[in-house]
Amino acid sequence: MINLNDLDIIALLRKNNLNADTLQEVVVEKLRAKKLKVATAESCTGGLVSERITRVSGASEVFDCGICSYSNEIKHKVLGVSEDTLAILGAVSAETAIQMAEGVKKLAQSDIGISTTGIAGPTGGTPEKPVGLVYMGVCTDKKTYAIKLNLGGRNNIINSRNYVRKLTSDAVLFTILNIIHEQL
Repeated sequence: MINLNDLDIIALLRKNNLNADTLQEVVVEKLRAKKLKVATAESCTGGLVSERITRVSGASEVFDCGICSYSNEIKHKVLGVSEDTLAILGAVSAETAIQMAEGVKKLAQSDIGISTTGIAGPTGGTPEKPVGLVYMGVCTDKKTYAIKLNLGGRNNIINSRNYVRKLTSDAVLFTILNIIHEQL
């Protein structure tokens, strides 16, 4: 599993000369050029990734489905996340993120399924799962994996909900670009 923190995400964007505010435009352009489709399953980001993608004109060519699966019931009923996974490991886990990504990819019949589940805060954190802990699930025809994000407590924005959600959406969009570059 890949582990990233907020400074890693910011550094990756800078290193690749990407502007976080226009990242979704690059993603839609690259998906369109490769004739690929992406689907999202979002919990802690509450639809922010879907909103950013659909903000771009022409996104309907590359995006058919975004599920906001905030509750465990929807994670299970709509996305097929195992009840055992939810009961034993919890909604905020690599396994849940992977199953969410697999479920949305299958549901939308997309090339890429991507998910977010975590604790955006400012409440809800525990010592084991602090505010800012996010798991991103990725599913393509070739591989499925999770990325662990640790996004709490930097730059005097300690555990800011908007900060965690925005950086998570940046990480998701950057990951989609990497998947496209790797040719799935």
